[in-house]
Amino acid sequence: MNEITQPPEKNAFSAPWIKLALFLVIVVSIVILARTFGIGEKIGSFRALIESLGTWGMLVFVAVYIVSTVAALPGSPITVAAGALFGSFFGVILVSIASTAGASICFLISRYFARDSIAGMFAKNKSFRRLDSLTEEHGAIIVALTRLVPVFPFNILNYGFGLTKVVFKEYVFWSWLCMLPGTILYVVGADAVTKAVSEGKAPWPLIGVAAAMIVTLTFLVRHARSKLKSKEGSHPAENSSRANDTFEEDHND
Repeated sequence: MNEITQPPEKNAFSAPWIKLALFLVIVVSIVILARTFGIGEKIGSFRALIESLGTWGMLVFVAVYIVSTVAALPGSPITVAAGALFGSFFGVILVSIASTAGASICFLISRYFARDSIAGMFAKNKSFRRLDSLTEEHGAIIVALTRLVPVFPFNILNYGFGLTKVVFKEYVFWSWLCMLPGTILYVVGADAVTKAVSEGKAPWPLIGVAAAMIVTLTFLVRHARSKLKSKEGSHPAENSSRANDTFEEDHND
C-alpha cells in the first residue's frame, strides 16, 4: 500500500459517538472548574477587551494568521484562539479568510518566487512524488481530498501544491471549501468552551453545532480517504514510476 493512501490504524476513539462523548465531558468538566475557581469573570473581561478593539483587532488577527501560515507555523492554536476571542460567527469568517489568503500566498511563492528551492525540499519525498503525479490527472479533486485527509500537514500542502499543475483558482476554491468544516469545528468548539468558562453554564446551541461538525467531518474524512484510495488504485504503476523519475526535471525547469 502506498504511503499516501494508507489509512491510520483504527482505535477505540475513532467512532463519532466516542468523540461526541469526550467533547461533552470536557465542556461539563470546564463548567464545573470555572464555577469552583471563579475564573469565568477574568476570561469574560479579556474577551470584552478584544471586542472593544473592533476592526483593528480583527485586522491584526488576520495579519498574524497569514504571517504564521507563510512561516509554516501550526495553525490550530491560532484557529482555536479565534473562537475564544471573537466568537463563532466572526471567528469562522476571520479564520476562513486568513487561512485561505495564507494558503494562496504560499502557493504563489512556491510557483513563482522560490520554486527551485522548494522543489529541492520535496524532490526526494516519495509521497509527494505520488501526489504530484495524481494531480496531473485529478488536480482539483486531489486538492479537495488532501485538505480533508491529513496526507501532509496543512502548511506543507500550501507550498507543495505550488509545484504541481493545479490551476490557482481551483486550488483557492477547493482549499477554502474543504478547510471550512475543520475551521467551524475548531472555532465553534473553542467558543463553546470559552462561554462555558465565562458564563458558568454549558452553551448547548454551540455544543450542538460542534457535535454536528464532529459527525460531519468524520464522514467527510472517511469518504475522502476512500476516494483518494480509489484514485491511487486507478493510477497505473508505470505512470507512477515515470512521474517519479521526471519529478526533479519537471519542477526545476
